[in-house]
Amino acid sequence: MVENAVPGAGGEERSRPAAAESGFWRQVVEQLSTALMVLDPAGRILAVNPAAERLLGRAATAMRGKDAHELLHRNTDGGALLREQCPLLQSLAEGAAARGEGDRYLRGDGRLVAISWSASPLTDGGSCKGMAVLFTDITGDRSARRERAAYTSALEDLTERLTLVAEITDVLGQTLETDEALARLGRLLVPRLADWAAVDLRTGSGQVHRVAVTGPAGRAAGLEGGRERLPETGEEDHSPLVQVLNGGDPVLRNEQDEAETAAPPGSPLAAVHSDFLRTVRATSAITVPLGARRQITGALTLVRTDPAHPFDAENLEVVSDIGRRVGLVIDNARRFGRQRAVAEAMQRNLLAPLPRPGRLRLAARYQPAPAGSQVGGDWYDAFELKDGTLALVIGDVVGHDLTAAAGMAQLHGILRSLAWDHTGPPGSVVDRLDDAMPAITTVPMATLVLALLEGHSHTGPWTLRWTSAGHPPPLLLTQDRQAQYLEAGQGLVLGAPPGTGEGRPNATQSLPPGSTLLLYTDGLIEIPGSDLGTGLDRLRRHALTLAHVPLDTLCDQLLARMPPGSTDDVALLALRLPTP
Repeated sequence: MVENAVPGAGGEERSRPAAAESGFWRQVVEQLSTALMVLDPAGRILAVNPAAERLLGRAATAMRGKDAHELLHRNTDGGALLREQCPLLQSLAEGAAARGEGDRYLRGDGRLVAISWSASPLTDGGSCKGMAVLFTDITGDRSARRERAAYTSALEDLTERLTLVAEITDVLGQTLETDEALARLGRLLVPRLADWAAVDLRTGSGQVHRVAVTGPAGRAAGLEGGRERLPETGEEDHSPLVQVLNGGDPVLRNEQDEAETAAPPGSPLAAVHSDFLRTVRATSAITVPLGARRQITGALTLVRTDPAHPFDAENLEVVSDIGRRVGLVIDNARRFGRQRAVAEAMQRNLLAPLPRPGRLRLAARYQPAPAGSQVGGDWYDAFELKDGTLALVIGDVVGHDLTAAAGMAQLHGILRSLAWDHTGPPGSVVDRLDDAMPAITTVPMATLVLALLEGHSHTGPWTLRWTSAGHPPPLLLTQDRQAQYLEAGQGLVLGAPPGTGEGRPNATQSLPPGSTLLLYTDGLIEIPGSDLGTGLDRLRRHALTLAHVPLDTLCDQLLARMPPGSTDDVALLALRLPTP
């Protein structure tokens, strides 16, 4: 139309472009793919574009002049929404731009659509003449978001379950003590996966023992300890626990399964389990075997008490996997315990009883390495030589296994034989032991202190002569509260390459009446992460505070005051001289 404008006719020339521009914007609005609705200040619909007609399933003529809120706006259930709760009307009243997401509009066919909207005020001369509202259908987007959220939640749930299984495997693998493994298991499962956890183990006598119950407040000792003989056949007993212990499949029971569990228990064991489920108010329970079918060591039962969150098939699969892993840990722990008991008994029996020479007092202790470690080659000995001299020995064979313990026994016997009738210094005895060690023992390397106490066993005076083959120094405590490490007499460890050919060093020290001599292995002073000097200072400090207590009490207290973290066994030999 611009080309038909008449030059020089100013008013006509201006009106025709304006008309053309108006037609252009009308065309834009009609072709706009986003729904547009224009409201007057009262909220009545002035105009809608074709996109709005399609989205709302209503003709423009049917909407024009209608109250937009009453016609379109609904709550999530399709009911009318109070005008005071409408954010669009609030923005219209304030004459301010606004946006929203998730509102429901009612289509002409009765369906609800979720929309995202953006409103801008239409002003003229500073006053609001209405509102232009753009809105889009986000129903499909919301569905996609729900699907993505559900998928993400499923991935997170799977990750959490896999993390739990991996964590249980890692944590239980750090101990070979059954009680500690079960305590850790309970802390991992409750409350992350269940409200209650119970573990039943088979015993060697054919019984089942409920060894651990963990609840919201931790270990529930009052629900533990029941022992019942496992039925020889479980075909007539439908208790989940009995079925699982007899090789049946894992069992998932929810409240809707009450009809199956209403029958009286078929065995005392089933009665114990039913009482447990009633006591903890179980609404959902899983019982799985510990171990594999050919080697079932017990059963694990997990309980939930919230009816809104029962166990499902995926939970059953995860708990079954946990049961297999826990069964393996318990089986290994039991085997280790049997081997450890044999090794400890052997080692203790190889340590000879202490003599009782006159008024001299002797005490000794052997403490195996903490849980999870093997017995080692630490040893002590005290015996009288042919001439009545008292010999004191403390030693440590390299290694932490039965080979080290056997090597300790070999050195123990050879040293006694070499020292029995030898009248020379202790260093010459240890030199002979060092020469003989590679030929008649399996010991590759060892440390020891051989000390000879000379003097009358009743009255003294007493002199100590000793030599050390790379061993921690003896500690001398006196009645005037002095503590001294006897650091002289240090030589090479046994099994080290030959030196200069000179004999081992010897040292001599007078011992005052009433003094106490401590010989010990490095397990008493060496803690991972701490240096040797710190360990020696700690031992000196504790020993001084105990210098006047009975000798047996002193030994017990020194072991009890060791800081946690030690991975070595400990041998301790104490001598106390009489007072005048």
